[in-house]
Amino acid sequence: MQILLTCAKTMKDISEDFSLEDLHPERWNSLSRKPYFQNEASHFALDMSNKKSSEISALFHCSYTIAQRNKNRFDSFFEDSELLPAVFAYYGQAYRYLRADTFSTEDFIFAQKHLWIISFLYGLLRPMNYIHPYRMEGKVKLPWTGGLSISDFWKSKLTDYFIDNIIADDGILVYLSTEEFQHLFDWKRIKKSVHIIQPQFYVQREDQYKIIPTYEKAFRGAMSRYIIHNRVTTPEGLQFFNSSMLPKGKMVFL
Repeated sequence: MQILLTCAKTMKDISEDFSLEDLHPERWNSLSRKPYFQNEASHFALDMSNKKSSEISALFHCSYTIAQRNKNRFDSFFEDSELLPAVFAYYGQAYRYLRADTFSTEDFIFAQKHLWIISFLYGLLRPMNYIHPYRMEGKVKLPWTGGLSISDFWKSKLTDYFIDNIIADDGILVYLSTEEFQHLFDWKRIKKSVHIIQPQFYVQREDQYKIIPTYEKAFRGAMSRYIIHNRVTTPEGLQFFNSSMLPKGKMVFL
């Protein structure tokens, strides 16, 4: 059973936030690898490094401050000292509840075989792939994409690769991502080729159940952790996951 988790816009910078030594590398260092699509990511980064901060701000629809920070990241993209394993580099809500910093060596081994992270810049990542902090959007078009959006560029490269890896396991995918990232694949082919489990997470508010994005992200991270920590390999094993897996909140998993 394979898991697909969304990347996060919020990322850590090793020089500002922490050092690798804080992450107990003795537990995971032997598993570290370069991303499978490193070449594509490098070309994207080179294209982005040629843009001004004002251009990046317009492309990403973000503030100039955020654009400037990411301009600096693209300019130093090939500095090995700034690389982090993907599972530690992302710092969104899902990753706070994944809590990879508490994984054992056995957890990392299982995660490296079963967890995928989908990324606009890197395509598909395993958790221990070394990546550079970045920001990217799916609608961006770059010289390297030949006029295609980032999302459309990835379709031909990711679809067969992902299907082959899922089938090589047991043909089951637990989809813990958003609809936005389905556009990086030929999703109709994915659905025809593998069995997809896509949990829906609801929060109880008085007498109603609602999907609330912030809590939904937390659930995705917590479920990923549950699968990894408990070595869940069948759909039946998911039925024991519930809101008690989260540190806080009055939430109900339906």
